[in-house]
Amino acid sequence: MARKFFVGGNWKCNGTTEEVKKIVTTLNEAEVPSHDVVEVVVSPPFVFLTLVKGLLRSDFHVAAQNCWVRKGGAFTGEVSAEMLVNLGIPWVIIGHSERRALLNESNEFVGDKVAYALSQGLKVIACIGETLEQRESGSTMAVVAAQTKAIADKITNWDNVVLAYEPVWAIGTGKVATPAQAQEVHCELRKWLNENVGADVAASTRIIYGGSVNGANCQELAGQADVDGFLVGGASLKPEFVDIIKSATVKKN
Repeated sequence: MARKFFVGGNWKCNGTTEEVKKIVTTLNEAEVPSHDVVEVVVSPPFVFLTLVKGLLRSDFHVAAQNCWVRKGGAFTGEVSAEMLVNLGIPWVIIGHSERRALLNESNEFVGDKVAYALSQGLKVIACIGETLEQRESGSTMAVVAAQTKAIADKITNWDNVVLAYEPVWAIGTGKVATPAQAQEVHCELRKWLNENVGADVAASTRIIYGGSVNGANCQELAGQADVDGFLVGGASLKPEFVDIIKSATVKKN
């Protein structure tokens, strides 16, 4: 089954109203492959979600960067999945390494969050990835398999899940996993899904790469058999995000 190329832009904790409008204008004016070739989702901070949704071209979609693990209520500072659905936000990023590291989100907590978001009708970009210490000690696959298992233990339907492999040592550091390193992990993850979840899920689930993706390295990364797109950080705030979207044509060719 052909997996549609997926490009996500994670704006993280960046932007003013004016800056956000400027980024959206750049995206709206961009000539990119059609929606049947590439799915594009941008993820602004919560405070800009409705602004971006209102201004953004209709073939691109919007994601929140996080949501709460269960129904809303007395959880000061949190945003529930139900609120995102109410605003018409279709996607959410869950388990980003910055939240795992800085806010101590465990594998199990991330699994619960993914399951709850899906149960409310959201689509999920679920993030996994190892630290430099873990890679150097040879435990990359054990780490990402455990992170994936925590999600697999809680969900049965993978149709609305995109798995984002983001080696923590490559996020915002300028270090990039080589295309071969990315392909190796993506291939192993697909094998893990095949053995532990099912052949159909393994064949259809998109596994995207994140970690210092930019206009210069995206073409070669996109050429890897098991790299189904990107979750882009810093470069998603710049015009080169358009070049990254265009790398989808590598797969088409």
